[in-house]
Amino acid sequence: MKKTLSLLAVLSILAGFSYGCASKEYVKQQIDPLVDRISKLEATTQSLKDCCGRADAAAERAEAAAKAAQEAAKKAQAAAEKSSKSFELLQKK
Repeated sequence: MKKTLSLLAVLSILAGFSYGCASKEYVKQQIDPLVDRISKLEATTQSLKDCCGRADAAAERAEAAAKAAQEAAKKAQAAAEKSSKSFELLQKK
């Protein structure tokens, strides 16, 4: 009776372990779709980072162009005022 009981206990423990463990093939089958999705997400993330980098560079160039335009406008304003004063002086003569 003891032998049968201990044999039954050992068999039940082995049966529990055999069903509780996943095979490598099962795990691979479950993980492969996730690996593909993660790879696609990484590629998308990288392209977004590249795009953001180009956008930041374009914004910096636009700011530099705006500053240059402001400086040119100031110079044009100063030249217009100088020209206006010269014209007034010529009119008085």
